[in-house]
Amino acid sequence: MISRLLNRAQRRRELQSPAWFADYSLALAALAIALLGVAMNYSSTWRSLSFEGGDPWTVARRQAIFVGLGVVAMVVAAVVDYRVLRAYATHAYLAALAALGALLFWAPEIRNARSWFVLPVFGFQVQPSEFAKLVVIVSLAAFVASHEGYLRFDTLFNAGVLLVVPMVLIYLQPDLGTMLVFVAVAMGMLLVAGAQVRHIVVITLIGILLLVLVFSIDAFQGPRLLNETQRNRLTAFLDQDFEPLEASYNLRQSQIAIGAGGIWGQGWKQGTQTNLDLVPEQHNDFIFTALGEEFGLVGGTVLLALYAYMTLRIWQIARVASDPFGRLLTVGILSMLLFQVFQNIGMTIGIMPITGIPLPLMSHGGSGTITAFAAVGIVISVGARRYTL
Repeated sequence: MISRLLNRAQRRRELQSPAWFADYSLALAALAIALLGVAMNYSSTWRSLSFEGGDPWTVARRQAIFVGLGVVAMVVAAVVDYRVLRAYATHAYLAALAALGALLFWAPEIRNARSWFVLPVFGFQVQPSEFAKLVVIVSLAAFVASHEGYLRFDTLFNAGVLLVVPMVLIYLQPDLGTMLVFVAVAMGMLLVAGAQVRHIVVITLIGILLLVLVFSIDAFQGPRLLNETQRNRLTAFLDQDFEPLEASYNLRQSQIAIGAGGIWGQGWKQGTQTNLDLVPEQHNDFIFTALGEEFGLVGGTVLLALYAYMTLRIWQIARVASDPFGRLLTVGILSMLLFQVFQNIGMTIGIMPITGIPLPLMSHGGSGTITAFAAVGIVISVGARRYTL
């Protein structure tokens, strides 16, 4: 009797629309962070834009447009069955490689890197490496899902090749921050997929060896793998008295701004460091400093609470996913978002190296914002279809 009732309830759930099981609270949390990001984009740029005689709403308006496009991407990704992505994983992967390769030849050099295409009509910049993060997650999930449970070393090697090719193209831009995100994504997905600990240890040791080589040797008797500025930025957090006017300048100004916020902050648009434009790229990589200065410990705690809620909801969806592909997709997205939050906030307070990793849904940028929203939409799609096979 009980078994028949349970089977009947299961069939009833399978017949219901996925919209009944969608996690709307996850979408609302992502939207709340994004709207806070728009507010901080405005407060961190309005004074400098006004001083230059420009429109103080320029940056915030652009970010609001990006958020709107991101919400559309999230809705589309949530409505479409995530399993469709598996059929197009190879095509998307090859397209991502083509875009990353094209950057090296046709993209203009911006801030010493070839990471953006500039759209001639609106002047917007498109960063293919942001979309490549999501494409690599889908591709790895599709590949590893067929080997889940027991991953042999040859399978891990093939997954590594799948990961290394876009990483090399991104290194050549150069964009070291995005490379680190790829590593975090791969480790999270492989652990959940059933990779053996000894294989993970070997991969970690190889990664450490490559890191040492990057910092110490010349490549083919030519220029070093990292130039002096890149090495100094990555190691400044280890010695914060090193070259305070160069490598450690951003870190020092960031710490001063966050410290000045205290418990309650100085108020929206009232931050001294922010208004004086002392923290470079404050609406991009260092947007957390504006939040810390203007809203203090309370504002930072609220933001972290929203990220923590998103983390818990995504992990719960990963646990109840109906198939290995959906579970790996969700874990990959969780790894991407978690690492970016930890790395970005960590670098602003001096516990992580300074890299160009944006704060998800907060930092200014269309490619990163749309990618983050699309990733959340995919997670919602996985959760909404947990009762269907």
